[in-house]
Amino acid sequence: MSAAKTIKKVGPTAGRHDGDPDGSSDRRNAPLPLTVARTVLDGFDLHYMRFRYVSEQTKARFENGDWAWIQRAVRERIAFYDRQVLETVARLRAEFNIAQVENSDWQQIKQHFVTLLTEHKQPECAETFFNSVCCKILHRDYFHNDFIFVRPGVSTEHMDSDLPSYRSYYPFAQGLRQSLLQLFIDFGLACPFVDINRDVRRLILAARAYLPRPFRIEPDCQIQVLGSLFFRNKGAYVVGRLINGNRRFPFAFPILRNSKGELYVDTLLFDPDQLSVLFSFSRAYFLVDMEAPSAYTAFLQTLLPNKPLAELYSMVGLQKQGKTLFYRDFLYHLKHSSDRFVIAPGVKGLVMIVFTLPSYPYVFKVIRDVMGRPKKISREGVKEKYQLVKYHDRVGRMADMWEYSLVALPKARFSEDLLHELRTYAPSVLEDEGDTVIIEHVYIERRMTPLDLYLQHANAAEFEHAVIEYGDAIKQMASANIFPGDMLFKNFGVTRLGRVVFYDYDEVSYLTDCQFRAIPEAATPQDELASEPWYPVGPMDVFPEEFSTFLLGETRVREIFAQHHADLLDPTVWQAKQDRLRHGSIENVFPYPEAVRFRNLFNRGPGKLAGLRGALRH
Repeated sequence: MSAAKTIKKVGPTAGRHDGDPDGSSDRRNAPLPLTVARTVLDGFDLHYMRFRYVSEQTKARFENGDWAWIQRAVRERIAFYDRQVLETVARLRAEFNIAQVENSDWQQIKQHFVTLLTEHKQPECAETFFNSVCCKILHRDYFHNDFIFVRPGVSTEHMDSDLPSYRSYYPFAQGLRQSLLQLFIDFGLACPFVDINRDVRRLILAARAYLPRPFRIEPDCQIQVLGSLFFRNKGAYVVGRLINGNRRFPFAFPILRNSKGELYVDTLLFDPDQLSVLFSFSRAYFLVDMEAPSAYTAFLQTLLPNKPLAELYSMVGLQKQGKTLFYRDFLYHLKHSSDRFVIAPGVKGLVMIVFTLPSYPYVFKVIRDVMGRPKKISREGVKEKYQLVKYHDRVGRMADMWEYSLVALPKARFSEDLLHELRTYAPSVLEDEGDTVIIEHVYIERRMTPLDLYLQHANAAEFEHAVIEYGDAIKQMASANIFPGDMLFKNFGVTRLGRVVFYDYDEVSYLTDCQFRAIPEAATPQDELASEPWYPVGPMDVFPEEFSTFLLGETRVREIFAQHHADLLDPTVWQAKQDRLRHGSIENVFPYPEAVRFRNLFNRGPGKLAGLRGALRH
C-alpha cells in the first residue's frame, strides 16, 4: 500500500496537529499513514488531558480534606492508559481497514508520528502510547523492528514546559526567611497556615542542624523547587534542592492539614535515604501536575541519582513510561552482561517460579500451571490479587511490580536448572523458538533479601530491627485495609535501607473481609490433642492467637515480637481496626519516622538544637 492511499471513512477530528492548527480540515484526502499517526496522537493527547485533569483537581481536594477522593483518584488514574489504548485501537479498526494496512505503512506511520511530536511536551510518553497501540494491532514478530519505538525517536533533553518546571529563590539577595515565605505564597494554597512564621523558623533550624558547619550563604545560593506539589494520601510535598556554591542538597517537606482545615509543615527531609524512602517502589504513586514530565523526572534524578529513571516515572504516575524505560534498560544490560538467569535464592514458592539475573537488581515471577498444595487458587485468581495490590495504597510495605506479556529472552542466558523448572511447572506460558525463550506472562519486582534468609545472618541489632519492622509492616498494611494472609517470613523481603516489605500476594485480601476470631475453649483435653480443630473454621476466618505458634517459633523472635507487637495476637485489636476502616477512617502512614516530625523534634523548647542533628540523620 502506498503512502498516497486515502481514507474511505473518517470520524470526527480529535486533535490539532501538523498543519491543521484549527482542527477543521477534512482528513479524507490525507495520506493513510499520516492520518493514522494523527489518530494515535489524538488518543494519547486525550489520555494525558485526563491524566492532568485529575492531578489538577487534587489540589482543591487536598485543601478540602477529601482524602477518600485522593485515594480513589490514584486507583482510577492507573486504568486511564489501558482504557485509552483500547479506545484508540477500536477507533482505528472502525475508521480504517487496519487489516489491510501493510507492514511497510507502519514504518511510514511511525515517521509521520515522529514529525508530529516536534513541539510536543510529552513525546516520550506519546511514543510509548504508539507502541501500545501498534502492539495491539500487529503480530508480536514486529515488536522489535522498525515499526515501534525500541529506542526514543525524540530527545527530551533540556525539554521544559511553557511555564518553567521549577522556581528559583535567592536567599543571598532576598534573605532566607523571605525566600521561604515567597515559596509558600507561590504554591497558592487556599487554606490558612496554623503559624507560617513558626514553620519557616522550624525549616531554617532543621536545615542548620543538617547542613555542614560552618555554613555560609554564598552569592549564588538558590532554593529550587518543582512548580507543582506532590500529593499522596494526606500530604502535599514540596520537592526541591538547595544549591550553595558547588554543593547541592536535595530536600522535601510535607505540608499537612489539621482537622480545622489549617496547614502546617510536618518535617524537613534532607537525608538522601529519607528521600529514597519517600520515592520508594513500595509507595503509592504521587498525583502531580506536569506539562513536561521529562523535566520533572530529570530534576528528580538530580536529587536521587541512584534511583532508576523508570522508577521515577512510575512514582509520578506514569507507570507505563516507567515500564518502557525499564525494559529498554534491561535489554541494554543483557547486551552488556554475560551471567545467566538462575532460580532466586530462598524457599521455592508454591504459586510462583521466581528467578533472577545476579547482575541485575530485579526478580522475575512466573505463575505455575499447577499450584503446590495446599494452595487453592487459579492463575486468574493470582492475577486478580496482584492487580488488587497494584491499584491499592501500598503504604511503603508492598512491592510494586511491572507486568509484561510475551517477553523474549535468549535461551543461552538461562541456567539448566531454571529451564527445567519452567518447562516442568509452567509449560503453558513458555515457548521455545530456536535460540529464544518466550515467556507469555511475567511480573518483575525489585530484588530484596528474603526475611528468613536475612535473619539467619543478621547480627543482634539487625535481627531486632528486622523483627520490629516485620510487625510494623503488618500493622501499616492493616491501616490500609490489607491483610497479607500468608505471613511467613519467606514472603517478606528486606530492602537496602533495612525496611521490611511484603511481596507475595496470592493470599492477600481486604482486612474488612476477614473474620478475626478468638479460639474457643476446648470441651475436653482430647480436643486439644486432635489433629483437626475442634471448632468450625470458615474460609475467611483468622485466629491471631495462632500467629505465635506458626510465626514465632524461635525464642529470640518471640521475645522481640512480644515486646513490640503483642497486640497483633489479640483478635479484638484487629476487630477494632476493622470497625474504624468500615466507618471511613483513613489513617496516617508517614513515609518518614515519627521521631523526625517537627512536633517531636521541637518539644525540647523553642530554638533548642540539642540532638536535632542526630535525629534528622537517624
